[in-house]
Amino acid sequence: MAVGAILWDLDGVIVDSMEYHFEAFREVLTGRSGDLTREEYFGELIGLPNDAILERLLGPLAQDEVSHLKYAKEEAYRRRIVRNVRALPGALELVARASEAGVRQAIVSSTPRENIALILRSLQLADAFATFVGEEDVLRGKPNPEGFLLAADRVSIAPEACVVIEDAPEGIAAGKAAGMRCIGVTTTRHADRLTQADLVVDNLEDAIVTEFLFG
Repeated sequence: MAVGAILWDLDGVIVDSMEYHFEAFREVLTGRSGDLTREEYFGELIGLPNDAILERLLGPLAQDEVSHLKYAKEEAYRRRIVRNVRALPGALELVARASEAGVRQAIVSSTPRENIALILRSLQLADAFATFVGEEDVLRGKPNPEGFLLAADRVSIAPEACVVIEDAPEGIAAGKAAGMRCIGVTTTRHADRLTQADLVVDNLEDAIVTEFLFG
């Protein structure tokens, strides 16, 4: 089936930003728990919604405390990323190629909408995407398919004609649960954690990605 839409994850797929998320979590967790280690964050937590990360690290919290910590973490993240936005290899070129081919594009991310807008503006990509789905738009984050199904509905493309591009097993699981084909990129995870994807590549410069999407 021809590809009607590409549904992109953001962090670790379009932009190299995971280090800034890690640093932001460490900032807001200072004095609240044992130090969050790089191994713990990059091995177990990246790709999960903020609520899930906070619960794993701190246990059950009152909702107002969760909201406070989430806001503080995202403020800390935006301070770090605003002058350091870097696109990952092949991402900008693939977005441009899809636009030229008339393929609809959307962002589906666990990050807040303000972060998505900031990054797209910084990379001058805002006009390339028909819509974006952020943390506030769904009740259930990845691996639940809600975000991808919402994006498909917004771009008026059937799920089976959508291709998801993800770096996280939770995101790939969400895409597959939505009935979509998935490309896994090993920017933040080893390939053996992305085996549910239809195609796994080291980066988006790989010619097989273009072939998979455009024939």
